[in-house]
Amino acid sequence: MTTPRKIAIITGAGSGIGRASALALLRAGFAVALAGRRREALEAVVAESGAPASEWLVVPTDVTDPAAVRALFARVREVFGRVDVLFNNAGTNAPGIPLEELPLERWREIVDTILTGAFLGTQEAFRMMKTQQPRGGRIINNGSISAYTPRPNSAPYTAAKHAITGLTKSTALDGRAFDIACGQIDIGNADTAMGGRMKKGVQQANGTIAPEATFDVKHVADAVLYMASLPLDTNVASLTVMATKMPFVGRG
Repeated sequence: MTTPRKIAIITGAGSGIGRASALALLRAGFAVALAGRRREALEAVVAESGAPASEWLVVPTDVTDPAAVRALFARVREVFGRVDVLFNNAGTNAPGIPLEELPLERWREIVDTILTGAFLGTQEAFRMMKTQQPRGGRIINNGSISAYTPRPNSAPYTAAKHAITGLTKSTALDGRAFDIACGQIDIGNADTAMGGRMKKGVQQANGTIAPEATFDVKHVADAVLYMASLPLDTNVASLTVMATKMPFVGRG
């Protein structure tokens, strides 16, 4: 007897961690709905995967827009009938500028994308997962090393990532009665467009600029695949994957 395929939704799937995770899940036999702002980037991911058209769905989505998030889940329900895994991955950041100089609009953009976007996705996932048969599913939130310890001049990103930890814990608790598991992956210096810049030098807590070690984003994707593949009676509440020589433990 074959195991039914799992259906996953990945936000921010057109680049970086989202792209690598989408490729890993597609190649492992998941059907994947790729959500992100740029259709062409999402389509490039599925083309690279080589997966048949029946195993993927491209849905351009602004995760800060409740109507767009509802439409994403409605489309997944229409095409695949259910959702087993949601990876709340979409995010953005601001240049490292002094806190008092940060425009309010930029604060709102970062918090809305990282935190409100994850909340909206979680709401829609709950609505599907609680009523589908078999019931339940898994939500994975992309936290960060910044969910624990900030970098200089990173108030909006750090605040949003700390809040993701609270959302993860609340989701895990509220989902428990409905066979909905929720965990968080915290990533430090993956070699992507966002994290790869650390190799060139980044501001440290003492004000100096120093290069930092990075690691292959493939290992993040492998960790997401591991979490996504677990049975629902098992959960990874928190997983940190990072460059071994990243100055996290001694940050500050």
